[in-house]
Amino acid sequence: MSPTLSRRDLLRLAGATAAVPVLSSCAGAPTTQSAAPGTFTVYWNAGHDYQAYRKVIAEFEQANKVKVNLQKYQWPDLRTRLLADFASGNVPDLVEEPGGWVQEFAISGNARSLQDFVDRDGKAMGFPSDWQPVTVERNSYQDKVYGVQLHLTCNTLLYNKGMLRDAGVEVPTTWEELLPAAQKLTKDGVYGVALNQDYTYVWPWMMQAGVTPYNLETREIMEPRADAIAALQFQADLIHKYKVAPVPVSGTDPAAPRKLLSAKRAAMIFTGPWDLDPIQKTSPDVELGVAPPLKNKVHATQAAGVSLFVPAKATRPEMSWDFIKRITAIEVEQAATKETGMLMPRVSWTELPEVKSNEITKVFADALPIAKDSGQQIRLTGQLGRWEEQLKVMYQQVIIQNEPAAAALAEFTAAAEGFIK
Repeated sequence: MSPTLSRRDLLRLAGATAAVPVLSSCAGAPTTQSAAPGTFTVYWNAGHDYQAYRKVIAEFEQANKVKVNLQKYQWPDLRTRLLADFASGNVPDLVEEPGGWVQEFAISGNARSLQDFVDRDGKAMGFPSDWQPVTVERNSYQDKVYGVQLHLTCNTLLYNKGMLRDAGVEVPTTWEELLPAAQKLTKDGVYGVALNQDYTYVWPWMMQAGVTPYNLETREIMEPRADAIAALQFQADLIHKYKVAPVPVSGTDPAAPRKLLSAKRAAMIFTGPWDLDPIQKTSPDVELGVAPPLKNKVHATQAAGVSLFVPAKATRPEMSWDFIKRITAIEVEQAATKETGMLMPRVSWTELPEVKSNEITKVFADALPIAKDSGQQIRLTGQLGRWEEQLKVMYQQVIIQNEPAAAALAEFTAAAEGFIK
C-alpha cells in the first residue's frame, strides 16, 4: 500500500474493499487482472472522453483485437477504486491520473517503470525530447520514467473584456497592478476578482512569490518564509481587507469563480483552460479574455495536467504502452485541441499553426515553459496525502476564516515537520 495514504484515503479504501475479497500482497500471491479475456480496461476521467480519443480507441481495438472497457470516474472516485484494486491485486491495464500520483505509486511499488519501453521506442515517438521538461521530471522516479504526460495545463488570468473596457482598466500584469484594477472593477454587486476555495489554487501565488514548498535536501518548508506569508496574506487581504473579492464558500466545487465570471458578478478569475469551454457555452455573451500569469518576484505559474501510468500488476504492459504511444501522438494532440481547446505537453504542439494563431490558446501555450510543479519534492517523501490535508486546513484558515497568515503558516510548518522525516 502507498505510504502517502491519507486518513480520508484509508476510509475510502475500507468502504471500497468491504465487498471485495482481498488477496495477499505477499510474494507468491496470484496476480489477477480485472479485464475479461479480450477486454482492455482503462480508468479515465469523466471529463476527458473526447471524440479524438474515441478514434484512437477504435484503432487500438482493431490493431490489438480487444475491446476497450473505458471506465470513467471523477478523480476522488477513481482514486478510491484504484486503491481497492492495489489492495486486491485486481488492477486495470492503464490509468489516467490527475497529476502527482505517478511518483506516489512508483514509490509504493504500485506503478510499473516504463523505462524499458522508453529506451526502445522513445526516440521514434519523440519522448522525452519533445515533452516539456517539467512533465518528464514529475513522472520519473530514481531516474526511471513511470508515466507519460497526456495534458499539460497551467493557471493564468481570465477576465471579462467588456467590464475592464467599461471601467477603463488595463489588464493587470503584476500583483501590484492587480489590486487597483480590482478596486476600480468592484461596484454594484460585482467583484473585481474571485479567488478559489480549492487549496491547490494557492500554488500559482507561491510560485510567483519565489517560494519553494519543500526542499528535499535541506528539508526547509515554505521558504523564503516571509515571501510565503506575504503570498497568503495578499490573497486574504483582497477578500477581507480590500473587499474586492467575495469570501469563498468552503466546499468541493472548484468552479465557483468561473460561475461568478459567467454570471458577470466577477470581472477576473484565476484558472486554467478547463474553464474555457464551460464559460463559452453557458455565457456566450461574455467577451472572454485570457492574460499571461501575473508577475511578482518571479514570472511563473503552477503546472497542472494529467498523465498515464501502468499498474505494476497489469498483465499486458506491452499493450498498455501501445495505447500510450497512440494517444499521445502529435496528431492526436492536435485533434483534441481542435475539439476541446485542451493544452498539450509536446513542445512541437506549441508550434502548431492553430495554436500560435489562436489568441486564447497561445497565451496558455506561451505560459507552459514557466509552469512549475509545486508538489514534486514533497511527493518524493511519501507524505503527499498528509501534506495536502494540512495545506487545506491552512488555506481555509487564511482565505476563508481570515486568520493571520503568519500564524497559520507556522502551524502548518510545525505539523509538516512532524510527519516529514
